[in-house]
Amino acid sequence: MIKEEEKADLVYEVIQKRYSPVIFSDQQIGDDVLFRLFEAARWAPSSFNDQPWNFIYGRKGQDSVYKALFETLMDDNKRKARHAPVLVLSVANMISPTTHKENPYAFHDVGMAMGNLLLQATALDVYVHQMGGYYKKKAREILNIPRTHKPVAMMAMGYKGVFEKFPEDLQQKEQKPRTRREIKDFVFNKAF
Repeated sequence: MIKEEEKADLVYEVIQKRYSPVIFSDQQIGDDVLFRLFEAARWAPSSFNDQPWNFIYGRKGQDSVYKALFETLMDDNKRKARHAPVLVLSVANMISPTTHKENPYAFHDVGMAMGNLLLQATALDVYVHQMGGYYKKKAREILNIPRTHKPVAMMAMGYKGVFEKFPEDLQQKEQKPRTRREIKDFVFNKAF
């Protein structure tokens, strides 16, 4: 049995270990692992329990969806994602099925689902690089995304790649130390 203080350390380690790689292995991610990632996303909290997240994924060399997702990426992100065996686009349902009105929390809730997915991925040694650099209009058209939904972020998923196989600039980006703002810079006990 894990003690409470050990649970806190375990969660902290997974959170701290997570990062966005730019060097991926070509090794495929098994269906069982992908299922676990999306299952983790499924359990995220959401306003009215609307669960507005949707994911469109493709597997490199296995389906046409991967190629469609890849084609929506901007050039710099194509370079980073080209070895990743899985590409995923998160999509937000902007209309609440509960209120039948616009859901102002849809992007927040998709972010919550992504947080769960990222932690599960990290625990399974799968790495995810999230990207905003893609053509949303093109994604909407070629992936048949309804007007009630908005594309949110593209993701490259995979296992860590071998550094020496990649260009020097990507190796340097991969090894760049992670930085975070200090808590005092974003947490306030007063007016903003």
